[in-house]
Amino acid sequence: MVHDREDATLPLAFLHHHWLSESALDRPKSWIEVRDDLNTHEALRLAKAGTGMIWQGDFHNARQLLLAMSKRLISKKQTEQLLNKPILERFHIHRLHQSQRLNVLSKLLIPIDASYRIELKRAPLVSDVLNHVLGAPTQQAHLISLRELLGFIGAYEWFKKGIELDERFMGSAPMNKIFPYHGVFSPVRGEYLALIHQAPIDLSGNGFVAFDIGVGTGVISAMLLRRGVTHVIATDSEARSIECASDNLKRLGLSDKVTLLQCNLFPASKANLIVCNPPWLPGKARSAIEKAIFDENSQMLKGFLSGLKDHLLASGEAWLIMSDLAERLGLRHRHELEHWIAQAGLTTVEILNTKPTHAKTKDLSDPFFEARSQELTSLWRLKLQQMQ
Repeated sequence: MVHDREDATLPLAFLHHHWLSESALDRPKSWIEVRDDLNTHEALRLAKAGTGMIWQGDFHNARQLLLAMSKRLISKKQTEQLLNKPILERFHIHRLHQSQRLNVLSKLLIPIDASYRIELKRAPLVSDVLNHVLGAPTQQAHLISLRELLGFIGAYEWFKKGIELDERFMGSAPMNKIFPYHGVFSPVRGEYLALIHQAPIDLSGNGFVAFDIGVGTGVISAMLLRRGVTHVIATDSEARSIECASDNLKRLGLSDKVTLLQCNLFPASKANLIVCNPPWLPGKARSAIEKAIFDENSQMLKGFLSGLKDHLLASGEAWLIMSDLAERLGLRHRHELEHWIAQAGLTTVEILNTKPTHAKTKDLSDPFFEARSQELTSLWRLKLQQMQ
């Protein structure tokens, strides 16, 4: 999170406001106060010049302006040109366009006072939202991108409502809900949960312990316990994920069966089963939520595989949950993953596959439809080579 101190170049009324960004966006080069008479053309001109526009008009009108700016940035010609590119080049151009759009749209700013109030006409109450995302107020006023604020609000609504999962995975309602925090990967794609549900587990013997590497919401830990695992040690490098998992496991009455640790990858022990659902695409994350999607240089994936030899019991098994979308986009070749597995002293026992059913697999207008429509999600059952 970028959370800068006061900027002497700010308009006098906002001199003690901090620039706040969960997406690590750069602070604007200059600032200007704007109101309801600002039109879309001028707003885009200012934003592209790097000027932060501090909104002082009606909050609803600011939302309408942001929507108009977003639509104006989508060019039909640009989209057609993109579709004519090879898929890998298309992916990189699309990511660049997304980054550029984010940078422009983030220049429309909302002032928030030290008590998490927005003193604008028709502004929503956001104190609960910001308490949940940012923690308790620190008596410091902020300037925040309207686009990012709306993302906070949307995520908080998902959190309050919860995500209802297939009763096969978590049991019957109402104990089949997971409540995702902002910036923590949400289990809305159920196909990987179905693979975890069906993969065979040999629970013979006493004290069966599993590791859940990259715990996120805690859903995998909960499913493993439902399947008969005695205890789970769950890790994550992000404090917010640990907090989210703790909340969900408490709601499910499973807190006493899970040890949560904030650390990188593995705890200092060994387990019968080690499960990891790492980010599926190699690339640099630009925001908190993208850390669950992009794994720069496949660091987490390679770290997980190479660390198994020191943390998996001799008779144990590791489950790697991966999509092949990276391969279909040309970001990674299948032989690379197979090479990393062999290099780590592992062998593949079985690969369980399923096809995703989310909306983009059927969306012909999606620039990556041909890849998404053929995508497979897989659970790789891995063992140490010496056990063969």
